[in-house]
Amino acid sequence: MTAIDHQMGAAASALLEGRLDDPFAWLGRHQTGDDDVVRTFQPGAEAVAVLDGATGRELGLLEQTAPGLFTGALASGRTRSAKTGSPAIYRLQIRWPGGAVQETEDPYAFGTVLTDFDLHLFAEGRHLELAHVFGAQPCEMDGISGVAFSVWAPNARRVSVVGEFNSWDGRRHPMRLRQSAGVWELFVPRIGPGTVYKYEIMGAHGGILQKADPLARQTERPPATASVVAAKPDFGWTDTEWMADRARRQAPDAPIAVYEVHAGSWMKPDGDDAHDANRAMNWRDLADRLIPYVVEMGFSHVELLPIMEHPFGGSWGYQPLFQFAPSARFGNPQEFAGFVDACHRAGIGVILDWVPAHFPTDAHGLAQFDGTHLYEHADPKEGFHQDWNTLIYNLGRREVSGFLLSSAIWWLETFHVDGLRVDAVASMLYRDYSRNAGEWVPNIHGGRENLENVAFLKAMNEAVSQRCPGAITVAEESTAWPGVSAPVADGGLGFDYKWNMGWMHDTLQYFERDPIHRRWHHGELTFPMVYAYSEKYVLPISHDEVVHGKGSLLDKMPGDRWRQFANLRAYLAFMWTHPGKKLLFMGCELGMDAEWNHDVSLPWHLLDQPEHAAVQALVRDLNRIYRIQPALHARDTEPDGFEWLVGDDAHNSVFAFVRRAPDAAPVVAVFNLTPTPHHDYRIGMPQTGSWRELLNSDAQAYGGANFGNAGQVLADGEGMHGQPASAALVLPPLSATILVPAMTNLEGTNA
Repeated sequence: MTAIDHQMGAAASALLEGRLDDPFAWLGRHQTGDDDVVRTFQPGAEAVAVLDGATGRELGLLEQTAPGLFTGALASGRTRSAKTGSPAIYRLQIRWPGGAVQETEDPYAFGTVLTDFDLHLFAEGRHLELAHVFGAQPCEMDGISGVAFSVWAPNARRVSVVGEFNSWDGRRHPMRLRQSAGVWELFVPRIGPGTVYKYEIMGAHGGILQKADPLARQTERPPATASVVAAKPDFGWTDTEWMADRARRQAPDAPIAVYEVHAGSWMKPDGDDAHDANRAMNWRDLADRLIPYVVEMGFSHVELLPIMEHPFGGSWGYQPLFQFAPSARFGNPQEFAGFVDACHRAGIGVILDWVPAHFPTDAHGLAQFDGTHLYEHADPKEGFHQDWNTLIYNLGRREVSGFLLSSAIWWLETFHVDGLRVDAVASMLYRDYSRNAGEWVPNIHGGRENLENVAFLKAMNEAVSQRCPGAITVAEESTAWPGVSAPVADGGLGFDYKWNMGWMHDTLQYFERDPIHRRWHHGELTFPMVYAYSEKYVLPISHDEVVHGKGSLLDKMPGDRWRQFANLRAYLAFMWTHPGKKLLFMGCELGMDAEWNHDVSLPWHLLDQPEHAAVQALVRDLNRIYRIQPALHARDTEPDGFEWLVGDDAHNSVFAFVRRAPDAAPVVAVFNLTPTPHHDYRIGMPQTGSWRELLNSDAQAYGGANFGNAGQVLADGEGMHGQPASAALVLPPLSATILVPAMTNLEGTNA
């Protein structure tokens, strides 16, 4: 046996055994002397002929030289261009048992898929358009339509693309390795959008893995786990006016009130409350029902719990595997884009929860993707999250950092999303987050700060700022890390806003107390103002506060039924008048009796009960007042926008403050947080004259007893609380009273 024969035999054996790591060196067309040798692997075929790509004329039959392997020598002039001598496109005519005949171009007759420039940017973590280039891209090569596949798996021994188009046989379409970046690629002709596929990977240590595409832009609906070739994004947007104006709508002086939504359980189709986790409204249903509701309620934004595809619905999306694909539970990518477009037409912004901190361990996902710890840290002290049993991205690796940077940009640019709320930022900032001594690895300086993740967050925020005008980023960050919402140029992380977890904790803790004990904990409501301007804050009453045995927002309130509702109304009014943007989880506006259950619809039937409908009416009116009164939002990040009037009356649990804005009427908010009403309670006022009650949470319309000031109070010239005037008020029990000068018009300015 000659050396060439031995080499050919070894290559054939590797192909048949699924070990062929360099298919382009052997499959396809190769010139040998005066002939072109064509080899193709078509297991199960009866015969294969080579056809002229232009005319369809048969150029020759191939001989089956091994099971499924067809080989033939053709005169080179018959498979090359007469003008240039370069290889011409040929077709394979494959006859299958039963008489079926298939014609297709040979994948191994095409050149490389990715440019050296794309590979260079990827390797450096600077390619911010990965989903436009990598993954599965419908395209044409040499005038032939098909799909270009590419996947990063630098330690794999062999990678193939598999799907129904090749009977899931990993020997049929092994890919070419681009050594410079560890990326495997292949153009598969005559398939297109809708094709279901995965990658079959022979790992670094020899095992065979079937992995979904990390860059998939569409997926099968769970529990199925394959990727789907998505059409090129081309959505026909109608939101030009919104996109041009959204920077103003999302600025620190804008009235931002966010309705946080779990798309799978906001409302079941046809009002179905059955316990069926697989039934959910699709994006079209949500556009028809959710958007009008959000507009009616006066919210400025919808924030969606993560809609990136995730295998386990019970994670609510917080364990995503596909950072570029909207969940197939709700429809395809075009339908999601249509939902965003409909929100914008209605004047509603869209914020997505985005999870760059960790990912689940599912076998078809990123875990040990090429048989090694590729996306995750190898050391479990760095790479395993003990709280969530998930894996932690190794953001010190440029390719991984670039992968997530590109994901952030993908959602904002491709789907016109208006902002990203970044989940679990605190877990990213500290190497010892939720770990005991000895369970974490210090940074290069011996400290606990995660320097690689800090660099990633800064790079992400800078990229968003540069590429996505008007878009915002919001950090869920629960520690005292300085400068979360400060510009990167000033040493900050660069977020636009930060969730005020301290405010949430302290205020809920206060309101959960029986009013008889509140005098001893007065500072729980006043302390948040000590740090209120250290960041640009969002006040979050999120899904996390109504799950895992915490009960509903109403459940947290002490006392009998009447006191629970009165406390809830007062709390919501306190939140809406306090400095900071607002976020409320769906269902809290209904006064839900039980904590949220992701498997069923919100209890919309509660609105048949007056006390629940009254809470909804209160939230609607709070949003309206918040929106039209500049004093309640324009200086959320400026200390001179807030002043305590009464902050020290712990004995009576009374609080009062004034909110101000340039060229706007002041707003005074007064809270009596005991069940005891107060008559003639005098409070300093910014000016004399008549003051109108914008809102009394004890009004009959909100389920109260209609106890109060008959809609108006008179401030005289007796100065008090550092103000030039004062007024004697009636303070209903467990109530909020919001006042503006009587001549204030609907725009919140003095008439």
